Parts: sequence; structure tokens; C-alpha cells
Amino acid sequence: MSDGITIIAEAGVNHNGDPGLALKLIDVAAEAGADAVKFQTFIPEKVAAESAPKAEYQAERTGSGESQLDMLRKLALSDEIWPRLKTRCAERGIEFMSTPFDPESAALLRDLGVKRFKIGSGELTNLLFLRTVATYGQAMILSTGMADAAEVAAAVETVRGAGCTDLTLLHCVSNYPAAAADANLNAMAVMTEEFGVPVGWSDHTDGIHIAIAAAALGATMIEKHFTLDRSMAGPDHAASLEPAELAQMIRAIRDLEAAMGDGVKKPAASEAEMRKIARRSLVAARDIDKGARITEAMLDARRPGDGISPMLVAQILGKTAKTDIAEGTMFSFEIVE
Repeated sequence: MSDGITIIAEAGVNHNGDPGLALKLIDVAAEAGADAVKFQTFIPEKVAAESAPKAEYQAERTGSGESQLDMLRKLALSDEIWPRLKTRCAERGIEFMSTPFDPESAALLRDLGVKRFKIGSGELTNLLFLRTVATYGQAMILSTGMADAAEVAAAVETVRGAGCTDLTLLHCVSNYPAAAADANLNAMAVMTEEFGVPVGWSDHTDGIHIAIAAAALGATMIEKHFTLDRSMAGPDHAASLEPAELAQMIRAIRDLEAAMGDGVKKPAASEAEMRKIARRSLVAARDIDKGARITEAMLDARRPGDGISPMLVAQILGKTAKTDIAEGTMFSFEIVE
């Protein structure tokens, strides 16, 4: 796992209820260099009532002829699949994560030994559920899409009060896809200050550029949906990255982390040779007779930069030439006194 920004490859339900596809998604996330791959664990009847409609984007991509509950039933994985997925993650060296949507699913994941719980934006106001998960005493990641500051504050107070001491908030816009104009990435810094916890970005925008911008602005965690093929049938594929794009995003974020540096203005070690080539040294602008006192008119600055720097000109002015100095000669402290 990276010591820097944690990158979660969100597989979600992009396995379409097929365990084989879920295993392939784990492989793709590992090969792309993600720190974790995350699924969604739920009992459909505990999530949606028979009358619950699909979200507009879900209806567009999966049709409006079935209910949200019927759709969820097609996307749910059976209990015996989860140990297989966790084992595959261990084999591939990537953290297994899944978002629970009901207490029974949370308990299943707890018993499976997940190291932390990611809670989706839709559950932010479900304080009873948040309290249940927080009592496990494990790290929690809480998405905050659709929420205002007061709602986030109530959720934070709830999980802290129930025993969670390791909390990360994810700023999020719950639209699929979300418009860049709605991202409001500056809210991450405000949330960090207000709640005193690490804040990351759960990205639902198209492409990878907003996720990279969030990383540059200090996100400690980036979550992004991915799929094997954006053209597959299912509610979330169209708003997901394909494998090559996921790998590209991760490489870009890692490059960005390296580029941020420690903030101390200093030359990079790789610039040492260029300093000699591109900088200048003090040279004689004309022939100088032995015994002459050095004036500015006698000096010029020319490449290479491995002699006396023009920044040290005050240490040469007013000194006396020990010998005749030909035009173009690079000054050294040995030829003046």
C-alpha cells in the first residue's frame, strides 16, 4: 500500500452479479496499481422497498421496466462469494474493501476481517447504521455526497461517539456522471479544518483530470469507479473508467505526489550538471594589466558556470590583478589580491 494518497478502485456492482467478473476486476485493479479495490455488499430487500424507483441514470442504462429492488437483486453477490474475493485480493497484494448497505452486510464484512469500512453517501444520514458500524472500533471512510455541513457534522459526531477514532471523510458529488462545475474541490480544505480529519475525494466526474486536481489540492484518498468495459449493461459502467484509464489515473497521481516534493526551494540533484552549463562565471571583459584595480568595466559574465559566480562580484571589485589577465580569462581568487 502507498504511504501517500490512498487510491481506491471502485468496482462497486460492475461485476453484474457474476463472481468471475468480480475476480477479473480485482486483477485489473491490482495491475493498475490501486491500493484497494472496493465492492458493495447488500441484501436487496434491506436496501430498497418494492416501490422504490430507480435513479434516472439507472433507468437510462438498465431500463425503466423493473424496480430498483429487482435491479439490486440481479447485482447482489451471495455470502459465500465474499471470502473468495478477499482471498484473491490477498493473492494480488491489494486491500479488499466493500461498502455495506445494511447491518447484516456490515457484520458479514466485519467477520470477514476487513481492515476498514467505507460507508456510501446515501447512508450519511442513517445515524443508526453509522452507529452500528462505528461500534466495531475499526477505521471508517464516510462519503459525503448530497450532504451539507450540518449533516456531515452530525454523522461525524455519531461515529466518534460510538467509538470510531480513525475517520476519513470523502467529499463527493452524487451524480453519475457529476459535472466538473459541481465538484467544489475547495470544500476539502474547509472540511479538513472544520472536522479535523483526513479528507479525500470520491470522484464521479468524467475522465481523470478532476481526480488528479483533487490529489493536487490535498486529497488523502481518491476513489474512482472502474469497469472492464464501459459499454457493458449495468447501472454504473458508463460512468466508470476502463482498465487503461484507471492505470493512467493512478500513474498520474503517483507522478503528482512525487512532483509535490517537500516545499523547500533548492536545486534538484539532477540539475547539478545544468548549473555548470547554463549559469555564468566572471571573466575579463578586456585585457587587464598586472597591478590594475578591478572595476565593473573590466568584468563580464559568460558560460560555463564553474568559475566565480557573478553573485560574488563584490568580492572581486577593487582587488588588484596579480598578473596580466587576457580578455576572456575566467576569474579565480588566485589571480587577484
